[in-house]
Amino acid sequence: MPSSQEPRANYSRRFMWLGLFIVLLFGGYSAGWFWFAGKAESEVRKAIAGVNRDGVSLECANPEIKGFPFRIGLFCDRLDYEDAGRRISASAGSFRTAAQVYQPMHSVLEIDGPLRITAPDLPQLQFNWDLLHASARIAKPLPERISVETLKLSGQAAFIDGVAKPLFTAEQTQTHLRPNGANIDLAGTFTGLQIDPQAIGGLTLPKLDGSADTSLNNGVALVESRQPALRGRSGSIRSLTLTSGGTTGVALSGPWSVGDDGLIDADLKVTIQNPRELSRILSQVIPEQAKQFETAFTGLALLGDAPTLPLKIVKGKVTLGFIPLGMVPAVD
Repeated sequence: MPSSQEPRANYSRRFMWLGLFIVLLFGGYSAGWFWFAGKAESEVRKAIAGVNRDGVSLECANPEIKGFPFRIGLFCDRLDYEDAGRRISASAGSFRTAAQVYQPMHSVLEIDGPLRITAPDLPQLQFNWDLLHASARIAKPLPERISVETLKLSGQAAFIDGVAKPLFTAEQTQTHLRPNGANIDLAGTFTGLQIDPQAIGGLTLPKLDGSADTSLNNGVALVESRQPALRGRSGSIRSLTLTSGGTTGVALSGPWSVGDDGLIDADLKVTIQNPRELSRILSQVIPEQAKQFETAFTGLALLGDAPTLPLKIVKGKVTLGFIPLGMVPAVD
């Protein structure tokens, strides 16, 4: 009769080999992760060194690759950028990225504020937030998608006297960008935008919500050229809205283009949502124009709760229906 010790020995041997395989597998994975992390950190330093030339300086303070065992990402204590030639500088707090090891082309990042920006002919700008979160699907020549979300975003400006003055606060913002063939689609929303009266000459605006869904023709080539000039460009506004309370405001849609001279041409439709309430809000904001608002919007209200009118811009000259509204200056 076979001994009962033989099955037990076979079972123990199999368990030992399984344990040894797991140890070797985890050890090999760990060695591979740290090898890749070291190589990635070296590539980051090399990329930063490649940027730092011709008066341009980019610093990622104390760069380090973290995330073991299942994530991998770049961490910096601080970000600093300066272009001496253009006299532009920017700085922000700590920077963190992360990607799952099994999905390395989908990366997320967070940046801590404040973000400080200086540029010629502008006050020193400062932006802060409770959360700034972004994600991207990496591809060539451009990412398949980039999304940025902020919570409790605020802005300030410091003028010659050096005293920082508030500009705005916003409860939440979202921005999404993606290539669409040769074009680039850009969409975004914001809620609870409160513009500080100091930033607009003492006027008091209600809290605003907004959204945009637009497309820039041949936008991929524009980004690759690294020349953000709009002259000679065109696009379309599928929807652009600005509302107060969600039911009162304006909406725009239609194609636009910018000539080589910088003058805008556009064939738009503007929808006035709840004209009577919009008239009341504008009259409170600019009381000296209350009579004009009442006259204009009373006529619009006769067309319904959401009348739509043509808004045309020809070589910078703006007309709403048959009413001339003025001139839009040339853009760069």
